[in-house]
Amino acid sequence: MIARLTRSLLLLSFIVIAGCSKKDAVPGVANSENKKAIGASARDLLSASKYTSIRMEIQYMSGYQPDPTSVTNLVNFINALCNKPGGVTVTQTPIPSGGKTMYSESDVVSIENSNRTVFTSGTTLGINFIYLDGTYTTDNVLGFAYRNTSMAIFAKKVNSSSGGLGQPSRTKLESTVLEHEMGHILGLVNLGSPMQSPHEDAAHEKHCSNNNCLMYYQAQTTDIMGPLMVGTVPPLDANCRADLAANGGK
Repeated sequence: MIARLTRSLLLLSFIVIAGCSKKDAVPGVANSENKKAIGASARDLLSASKYTSIRMEIQYMSGYQPDPTSVTNLVNFINALCNKPGGVTVTQTPIPSGGKTMYSESDVVSIENSNRTVFTSGTTLGINFIYLDGTYTTDNVLGFAYRNTSMAIFAKKVNSSSGGLGQPSRTKLESTVLEHEMGHILGLVNLGSPMQSPHEDAAHEKHCSNNNCLMYYQAQTTDIMGPLMVGTVPPLDANCRADLAANGGK
């Protein structure tokens, strides 16, 4: 049985998601379409009714360029779930270091505000990942979503937690974190894609109760490493897939 997190980390899952959920577009603010609550663009991402393609910008700090196979896995994950006849294009660009060993959510927001260049426009919906050269303020968190099209990967922690003796491969760990955070902006769980049947983990809000599902809470922390040693990147379970299909996905 997978070990449970400490009480402080249990609270973190709520804080990271709920703390961001109050952000929304503000009239007159530049690029406000990309400054909404997590899950607010779930249907737009999943369906082709408004946007027919996705442009993904991955920005990384020096020494933390994304693993190419993980990026390919993420694109395949999106294509398998989202009705986007125009497909998914990816831009990767280096950005300056934030100059910290630990980054808070407000630090990440500031970094995005200073560096992001890809935004939603016309029939193309823009999304953004930032690869950071430090850890989160709670050390074993590997990534989080914080706006409707914004996600952070604590690449230093991902790299140090993978590829070594007794650790999963970097591709396996990085792919899991990328796809888990993408799942949140697609509205999982109960975060913009309404549940078709109850499956939200009461102890870890906005995560799936199935510990074999990609959206189980451990997939964004180092607690996922044990299961990854003997398995593959966890898939979305039937309940999560049903939520996405009902909200315009495949």
